[in-house]
Amino acid sequence: MVVRHLGRVDYEPTWQAMRAFTDARTAETPDELWVLEHPPVFTLGQAGKPEHLLRETGIPLVKIDRGGQITYHGPGQIVVYLLLDLHRRHLKVRELVNLMEQALIDCLADYGLTAERKDGAPGVYIGGAKIAALGLRVRNGCSYHGLALNVDADLAPFTAINPCGYEGLQTIRMKDFGITDGIAEVGERLVGHLQRLLPLPTVSPTPALDRP
Repeated sequence: MVVRHLGRVDYEPTWQAMRAFTDARTAETPDELWVLEHPPVFTLGQAGKPEHLLRETGIPLVKIDRGGQITYHGPGQIVVYLLLDLHRRHLKVRELVNLMEQALIDCLADYGLTAERKDGAPGVYIGGAKIAALGLRVRNGCSYHGLALNVDADLAPFTAINPCGYEGLQTIRMKDFGITDGIAEVGERLVGHLQRLLPLPTVSPTPALDRP
């Protein structure tokens, strides 16, 4: 698996690059994890309702092709995009979502934080408040988009939306619990848990050589 650390990159070009990578990949293309931050941006999923943006903030809104409603990305939030061939790893979408949540739960446990899932609301929560969001798109058996974990992000923009479509949902960050590790350190731990939990891909058979 290729892990790319992209730094802080604009949302729309990164989204288009994910789509292009997925469209161009073959059965031999290695899977990739893209680890990054975005400048401030709201993203609205395929079935997203514009009314979940409660007021104008000056932060751009991008309508995209993942599942889910509206969320916020910004500096201090670690984003990992999972560009995976699900068939090759024998993963169903629900299994991948569960795996992503478990990687986040395990990463937070490394810092002494007890996180959990919430039925019917993908993501990871501590005491009912959301600390990490998930959103995926699967095309031709291959995934893109991924997860976002609030490390030391400014949470004020979340007050301008119904996060993930839930009115009054509180969002939190690792910094609120006294965690001082930054994006790089948390990202390294999170990627390690993802790599540990992801099933190994099936090796594509080598074509037999033509013989005269």
